[in-house]
Amino acid sequence: MKMSGTMPPNETLITAAAEETGLRLDAFISMKLQGLGITRTQAQRLIESGAVRRAADKLPELRKNRRVSEGEGFEILLPEAEDPHIAAEDIPLDIIYEDEDLIVVNKPKGMVVHPAAGHNSGTLVNALLNHCGSSLSGIGGELRPGIVHRLDKDTSGLIIAAKNDRAHLALSRQLGSRSLSRIYEALVIGRPKDDSGVIDKPVGRHPADRKKMAVTDKNSRSAMTYFETICAYRGYTHVRCRLYTGRTHQIRVHMAYIGHPVAGDVLYGGKKGELGLDGQCLHAKTIRFIHPSSGEEMEFTTPLPGYFNEALARLRL
Repeated sequence: MKMSGTMPPNETLITAAAEETGLRLDAFISMKLQGLGITRTQAQRLIESGAVRRAADKLPELRKNRRVSEGEGFEILLPEAEDPHIAAEDIPLDIIYEDEDLIVVNKPKGMVVHPAAGHNSGTLVNALLNHCGSSLSGIGGELRPGIVHRLDKDTSGLIIAAKNDRAHLALSRQLGSRSLSRIYEALVIGRPKDDSGVIDKPVGRHPADRKKMAVTDKNSRSAMTYFETICAYRGYTHVRCRLYTGRTHQIRVHMAYIGHPVAGDVLYGGKKGELGLDGQCLHAKTIRFIHPSSGEEMEFTTPLPGYFNEALARLRL
């Protein structure tokens, strides 16, 4: 693998931080490249194919269960992306910002981010393919072109898509190093004992229900959420949540774990149809990151959407 001052678009370098010491190589790679949709199984395939090398000595023979050490760097040669076969669809987009490198979109509640079983059309990716054409990054693979991070179907708010592979890699590294910051607002059931706090509990697949995630020590990854009260109502609390990690369903799982599930979130303890809600009352309100080309710190905020304000209005009656 050739290494120069400027890395090829499909080659990336990741380095282990102190808190990542001792992680298996496959788990380390999938965690660092979560923004590219690299699963642990895919990381194992990359290792087995010789696409992962230790930067210090370029040794190609690495094992997936190798433990990484602080400061160790690994060069990863990502395979060329496949041409997407997803149909471009003329779906309106609420574009907050756009340039030649990236696009920031305010995703509505109810829109699926990328195609999956049962959702082959009407997704954010279908809309982005229509708007951006061939300029989306291909690193995410055939079903996820340009997607840097995800939002659940019924979570509204800000999401970034990359328009070239260089920007995608840069934003993914920020996601892995936690310098890409995401702040959410949620309406939760009840009132937390403390007005603010940090929930530091690992999140993994639920042992009995594969559709759910859970706080668990088995096959899990570290997860940390900061929350603070914005306003308390009778039976509910409007909270702000900052993600220090980005696990699947993290806020929903963590708030349910402390006994305050997100209102309307029937999967994790919310009540169906409460406050007129259809799905969880959770909005990705603010996003901060370093622009991959200019190095400028960018921050975007979007107002609370109609469904959220309507729920708050019911509580004020």
